[in-house]
Formats: sequence, structure tokens, C-alpha cells
Amino acid sequence: MSLTARKIMPQDAELFLDMARKFHIEDGHALTPAGEASIREVANGVDLAPSFMLLEDDAPVGFFVLSLGYSPEHGGTDGFIDDLYLVPEVRGRGLGKRAMELALEESRNCGIRVLLLEVEANNDRAYGLYMSMGFTDTKRRLMRLVLEE
Repeated sequence: MSLTARKIMPQDAELFLDMARKFHIEDGHALTPAGEASIREVANGVDLAPSFMLLEDDAPVGFFVLSLGYSPEHGGTDGFIDDLYLVPEVRGRGLGKRAMELALEESRNCGIRVLLLEVEANNDRAYGLYMSMGFTDTKRRLMRLVLEE
């Protein structure tokens, strides 16, 4: 069992999109057409969204997307783990922790000073993993306003 990460490439677009669709359905909010278009765009390379395929012994089993930003509060580049997904067949074997370690490594490589993420309120398993890896609950409310569909 060896989990590694490599940058997503244009030839990964359909597999990446298939996994992203499954992830978003599982999370309770299906990808919109704009979301699907952005997955294809990210597969072709977007500087503000470095994305990685997770491989177990060279077989694709998931992905993660980092979204880069800039935060005066945090002293420079911050990042957001926008999506992190493992296919159901490989869950429960410690690969989630390894996937997070890879995401942290790539975040450091991107110069991220502070890394943020969100977790669905009912996903206690993921919440526990993130807390065990040093993330803290900010006790802030994540809010959004959709400016364009």
C-alpha cells in the first residue's frame, strides 16, 4: 500500500471529472455545469488551483485540489483544500491520513503559510482526522454569496 500524489494532467480530465461528480454527490451538492467546466479547466492547469491525483501503487484512487489565495491576516499566501476525495473502495485503511500528509506537503511546496478546509457538519470521521493532524476549529462561520452561476 503506497499512496502517492502527482499533478493532474489534461489526459486525466474525464477520470478527474468522474471522481469529482461522485465526491460532490456524496457530499450532498452535485456539481453544477460551471463546476464541471472548472474541473476540466483545472485539469488543463490553473495556477491558482494546483490539483493532484492520488495513486495507490500507480492506480488512481482519488484527488485533491488546493485553491490559493492571499491573506494579510495570515501574512501571505493561504490555501484551501477545496476538495479531497478517495474512492470508497480504499477507505478505512489509513489512506485518508496519508492523503492529507501529501496535501500538506504540496501546500508547503506552493508556499502556503496557512491552510484552511471545510468539512460537512455530519462528517465526524473526517473532522476527527483533521483535528488529529493539527487543524483547529476556527469557530467562524463560513459564508458565501454566489455572484455568477
